Amino acid sequence: MDFWIKDISLANEGLGRIEWASKFMPTLELVGREIAERGLLRGLRISACLHVTKETANLIRILRNAGAEVYLAASNPLSTQDNVAAALVKFFDVHVYAKRGETESEYYSMLRRVAEVGPDILIDDGGDLIALVHEEYEDICKKIIGGSEETTTGVIREKALEKSGRLKFPIIATNDAIVKRIVDNRFGTGQSVVDGLIRATNILIAGKTVVVAGYGYVGRGIAQRMRGMGAKVIVTEVDPIKALEAHYDGFTIMPMEDAAELGDVFITATGNINIIREEHMKKMKSGAILCNAGHFNVEIDLKALNNLTTKREKINYCVEKFYLKNGRHVYLLGEGRLVNLACAEGHPSEVMNISFSLQALVAEYLVENKNKLENKVYVVPRYLEEKVALLTLKSFGYNIDTMTEEQKEYLQKWK
Repeated sequence: MDFWIKDISLANEGLGRIEWASKFMPTLELVGREIAERGLLRGLRISACLHVTKETANLIRILRNAGAEVYLAASNPLSTQDNVAAALVKFFDVHVYAKRGETESEYYSMLRRVAEVGPDILIDDGGDLIALVHEEYEDICKKIIGGSEETTTGVIREKALEKSGRLKFPIIATNDAIVKRIVDNRFGTGQSVVDGLIRATNILIAGKTVVVAGYGYVGRGIAQRMRGMGAKVIVTEVDPIKALEAHYDGFTIMPMEDAAELGDVFITATGNINIIREEHMKKMKSGAILCNAGHFNVEIDLKALNNLTTKREKINYCVEKFYLKNGRHVYLLGEGRLVNLACAEGHPSEVMNISFSLQALVAEYLVENKNKLENKVYVVPRYLEEKVALLTLKSFGYNIDTMTEEQKEYLQKWK
């Protein structure tokens, strides 16, 4: 079987990690049984560009159990768990093309491997795979039933494709599901960014001034968790409505130009480019820590940082010290990539339980609606979100109220 991984001998260790994660993913297990019974994915070829983690492995496992042939590439050079990649190859017959620390050319080469197999469905995290097939494989696009997108950055790119009139197949923006944004983006990233920061540095959060750039669902989660651990949190924003919300949530609001002089830790969470720039870095106090929670390593201007630097020093696997020309120094975590995956293990399994349950149901939904959807970016149907939410609540032992017929009728009246 074709694959490209670090070391197949790591498979047993990886299997243990996959099994551990599965214990915290009960909704995905229930969804997996359902889609296997319905059999709509049987014989289909699914190409995925995702973080190769123990949680992702459980999504891939249930897709394989449903009869799909799966090809998996990494969506970030530093997020692959090599033992999980080995286990997917050895125990689940998945074509995996991922190694932690792969070069940029290797990264895109592996994306081409999963594109060239002629997939029926794409599952993407960041939009690189979907963008690649549009740029280089127009003939393959004709066969693709549709795709789904896991993260905000990817949805932005795919909506730009649609707006330009170049989108070749329908996309379901799984990221934009309300349940996903609340649980994954807010609670998942909020906790996992704290985890990545502490694993990399072991600093005390209490008493630090933490600057969070962006107050979307991700930024909210980070800001709230940092405050919960005793940090003084400053929020920077370009959106006046989000900035107003941050104010009423109790955070200090200011431009990055002013925050640059005050922060001990800077965390970008915007999905945009060059949020922390040269003029900001020049103002930072010596010892400031820079990290990114957005999908791509573009939010901290790394070119500017290198231009300001006289010497670089590696502190540990995830921390690099930059000596600046002004005599100060700053620290960069995870090469400016996703700090929660580059420096830690990403979201807790309970979080991905919900996100990946949606992804599995969306794959089936695309097959059910083959040739019925236009080449547009769609939201996840509400009933699929509610299904995942209800199954998850039931796994916690909760039941909720249902409306009476009288209540349903009342909500239909205009008088």
